[in-house]
Amino acid sequence: MNLKAINNVYFIGIGGIGMSALARYFVANGKQVAGYDKTATEITKSLQDLGVAIHFNDDVAEIDSRYLNPESTLVVYTPAIPNSHSELNYFRDSNFKVLKRSAVLGKITKQTTCLAIAGTHGKTTTTSILGHLLNECNVSMTAFLGGISENYNSNLILNGTDVTVVEADEFDRSFLTLSPDIACITSMDADHLDIYGDASELIKSFKDFTECIKPNGKLFVRNGLPLEGITYGIEDDSDYSAQNVKIKNGSYVFDMQTPDGIYKDFQFNLPGRHNLSNAIIALAMAVDFGCPYNQLAKGLASYKGVKRRFTYQIKTEDFVFIDDYAHHPEEINAVHQAVREMYPDRKVLAVFQPHLYTRTRDFIDGFAESLSKFDELLLLDIYPARELPIEGVTSSWILNKVENSSKKLIQKSELIDEIKKSDAQVVLTIGAGDIGEEVKYIKEVFSVAN
Repeated sequence: MNLKAINNVYFIGIGGIGMSALARYFVANGKQVAGYDKTATEITKSLQDLGVAIHFNDDVAEIDSRYLNPESTLVVYTPAIPNSHSELNYFRDSNFKVLKRSAVLGKITKQTTCLAIAGTHGKTTTTSILGHLLNECNVSMTAFLGGISENYNSNLILNGTDVTVVEADEFDRSFLTLSPDIACITSMDADHLDIYGDASELIKSFKDFTECIKPNGKLFVRNGLPLEGITYGIEDDSDYSAQNVKIKNGSYVFDMQTPDGIYKDFQFNLPGRHNLSNAIIALAMAVDFGCPYNQLAKGLASYKGVKRRFTYQIKTEDFVFIDDYAHHPEEINAVHQAVREMYPDRKVLAVFQPHLYTRTRDFIDGFAESLSKFDELLLLDIYPARELPIEGVTSSWILNKVENSSKKLIQKSELIDEIKKSDAQVVLTIGAGDIGEEVKYIKEVFSVAN
């Protein structure tokens, strides 16, 4: 299928973070774009501001007639859309070209030089760092992000079409549609066991992903993973390694050892060793690609992060409020490490909303252990997303396993009042569900108070 020959692109689930990035891409490349989503959000509004027609009822009658010609229209859908969706079934039954988002992204990467970021954690931050670095080095590239970049206020960085920077998503084995020239794997912790069944199948899928790399391509892997490739790490013997790491004024300052020598005095402003690791692999891929050191150093120092990835909402002498997307025990551990490193003597309150019944069931002990590390815990009900409830899998189950004397299960309506009762100097909101929608209200109340 030749994407250049397509005039119209219709998205089912256009408000998704990955879907909306593709929609922006097609708008920028002169296509007519429209779509459906069940809920109006800031993302759908930003697309409408670009001229994208969006409706919020699953109704074929609301689709503009220009998108009803199968010869000129590509239909893109997300796996989150149920098979019962009437618009999806209409397009399938009417012989339209209907593709998953990952398949469309795969077609784009086949036609470009592709740099792909895989791993169960760190994909979005690493992809956004790499996209920013290449943009600062004026590479002709497009970066598709799984979050909203603070630098660009967008999930798409567009500076040309010769190179694509993409997240290689292991969910639903989506990353097997990609054709990278340079790829990295940041982590292979067990996740998405509702898809894979067990951890060994997940690891096999990552190995299958390495087979998707184009001939003469390159694979970077975090030091310690059971894969052959160019290694990266922090203060170790990796091919690319951060050395002489220090914290100055809340930022990391470090040198980077490479196969060709050492690069001095990088500055990186995101807290947490996990984020530093993400910066190292982004730098390594950019160096390998041929970007000059001076521009890389300047680009890294100007990187601001991704919304909902250890995002400071309030930062004063007396009170700090941070929001993070973490939804896996290892990600919560990384957030805890970062906050303790930055605020070693402060009392920390964590507000956590579990994401998915299956993930809660599969990692119940890991969640209990990671959440027990905080001084106080407020726990919300499980956000179901695409799932139906599972008997016995509840937030109360987590709470009973948490070894923390100051813990409580609450409703979202109680959230602000419960935070007010705490004397914690650092408050974290954590989770991948709709807890992010509460952030603006918390910020509003506590900005006034502080």
